[in-house]
Amino acid sequence: MKISPLAESRIAEILLVEDNADDVFLTREAFDAAGLRVNLHHVDNGEKCMQFLSRKGPYADVPTPDLILLDMHMPVMDGYEVLTEIVKDEKLRHLPVVVLTTSYEAADIQKMYDLRCNSYITKPVDFDNFVKVIAQLAGYWLTVVVTPDNGRR
Repeated sequence: MKISPLAESRIAEILLVEDNADDVFLTREAFDAAGLRVNLHHVDNGEKCMQFLSRKGPYADVPTPDLILLDMHMPVMDGYEVLTEIVKDEKLRHLPVVVLTTSYEAADIQKMYDLRCNSYITKPVDFDNFVKVIAQLAGYWLTVVVTPDNGRR
């Protein structure tokens, strides 16, 4: 199997959009525990996510993420609104967005797929299982999938 140019060339840039500090910590720990070398950028609400993606304000020099991990329920601008904005924007719609949330609600899952998320993953409550999920997620999105930007540098 041929692997993505990203896997061979550089460390992946991942944007984590998550308002819960404990979940941010656990996600960082899960990437480390899985032995994954990534630059994990973090913003705590959807408005900051859109500023990051548009490189506005304090985000003027940030890289374009190879993958966005998006929580649904956040203050200021929630995951639904973020995904709607990303899909509407021709410069952003190619970015893979994985919803990483605690909700098992069928309506939430359907709505996020209707809005064109690339994957919907419910966070396991057990850390060891969370590490496995992160490893599988990264293995797929960062080594198997080829996207328009992932061989860019």
